[in-house]
Amino acid sequence: MLSKDKYYLKLGKATDLKSPKERMIYRAFEILPGALAWFTLLGVFFLSWISPAFVAIFIITFDVYWVLKTVYLSFHLRISYKQMQDNIRINWMEKLRAIKDKDYKDYYHLIILPIYKEPYELVKKTVQAVLDTEYPNNKMMIILATEERAGKPAQEIAERIKKEYSDSFYKFLITIHPKDIVGELAGKGANSTWAARQAKKELIDVNPAERGKIPYENIIVSCFDIDTQVYPKYFSCLTYHYLTTKNPTRTSYQPIPVYNNNIWQAPCISRVVATSGTFWQMIQQGRPERLSTFSSQSMSFTALNEVDFWPVNMVSEDSRIFWQNLLYYDGDYKVIPLNYPVSMDANLSDSFFKTSLNVYIQQRRWGWGVENIPFLFFGFYKNKKINLRKKIHWIWIQLEGFWSWATNALLIFLLGWLPLYLGGDKFNITLLSYNLPRITRTLMTIAMIGLIGSAIYSTLLLPKRPDKYDGIKGFLKSFGMIIQWILVPFTILIFGAIPGLEAQTRLMIGKYMGFWVTPKKK
Repeated sequence: MLSKDKYYLKLGKATDLKSPKERMIYRAFEILPGALAWFTLLGVFFLSWISPAFVAIFIITFDVYWVLKTVYLSFHLRISYKQMQDNIRINWMEKLRAIKDKDYKDYYHLIILPIYKEPYELVKKTVQAVLDTEYPNNKMMIILATEERAGKPAQEIAERIKKEYSDSFYKFLITIHPKDIVGELAGKGANSTWAARQAKKELIDVNPAERGKIPYENIIVSCFDIDTQVYPKYFSCLTYHYLTTKNPTRTSYQPIPVYNNNIWQAPCISRVVATSGTFWQMIQQGRPERLSTFSSQSMSFTALNEVDFWPVNMVSEDSRIFWQNLLYYDGDYKVIPLNYPVSMDANLSDSFFKTSLNVYIQQRRWGWGVENIPFLFFGFYKNKKINLRKKIHWIWIQLEGFWSWATNALLIFLLGWLPLYLGGDKFNITLLSYNLPRITRTLMTIAMIGLIGSAIYSTLLLPKRPDKYDGIKGFLKSFGMIIQWILVPFTILIFGAIPGLEAQTRLMIGKYMGFWVTPKKK
């Protein structure tokens, strides 16, 4: 449980603070990301009018930086893809048996699956995928975490799944998260925390005659989105990393989310955005010093219990749990990349328009991860035990990351021409004015060559093509999977920069977001 001097680990927003001074400090941190983004964008407009030559040089320099960054990230994508393929082939059970000082049979997996209104078929596939893994099922505890506000159908689906699968696992528990609990935000974090606390009470802190209490440090918790389908070796890979990590209870374990469960059915916009998200997570796995937790992930029950589980008043609980642990353990917490995939759904709805709208809303929700910046910065302000170097490291990564998210695509694709339109006749007769569009066009063409790599890796990640896509229909579908990447300039603007900027603007003006459940349609 949290100590009194670390009460701030449960903060959701500035208004949660009682002290006017601390509320003002936290509020300043909430304003900071959006202010930086808008200062950059408006500054380009203003300076294009006042000093067009300066902005032209800045744009050219920024485009060169973008090209170099693209090459750098492409290198990490290639390395990560190779490592992921190697890890898929490794016999992890054999490696587990070879560990001499620890016996993997002493370790259990607590698998939490939050459910809202998802269909039975989707829930069944997720549970079946867990059952089909090579790790011993008698070392697994399954929690179907339902919501009271979802009504009877969700509970009926959970009961149906329990009836089919409860005998296949060590323990199987259904929890019902009550609605309208004071201080909670309806969402995955509150539901997962309720489920974990019930599991602690009903499954872990008990003394069955045949065994005795399970030590917390011997329980690995995986909290998965309900569409997460694990690969056959996931839990053996995870357990191996847990047993061979120097300090396993001070570590989170991050797989690569590959959004390909329904990739053949999803429209092109959804495919490009989803696969781009997969690529970004693959790149981050190659840079563990920058890696934080995202979506489906795993960690020790020891750490989860000590920080009092996931926050119940947050949208981005999947990343918040890492920052919560980092602050609680005074900087002594890290994320280990598993370089091993889990399969998830891309956005899919009844029509192209609805799917596109859902993609935008989901990207905005992910962009709302910016709410962790004031939390982290305020935590650094309160916690004097974390060394300055580590604070600067994470401050830079978070600020630069969200600033880039909201501004880079706009700077490259929309604002690079501003000096020509706002600079006036004096600037437009200069050689720099003549060369600006040519230089930027050439640099962007070079950068777009990287799309060839994206097309190649996206096809390599594709699951087997469904039988219904055969003949000419199948050829056109496969061809579309390649040429879809010409949409990238459009998707990173409309489904990247704009929802990211909107999320930061909402935080800046204090218009806090609630949790949005991504619709799951098969």
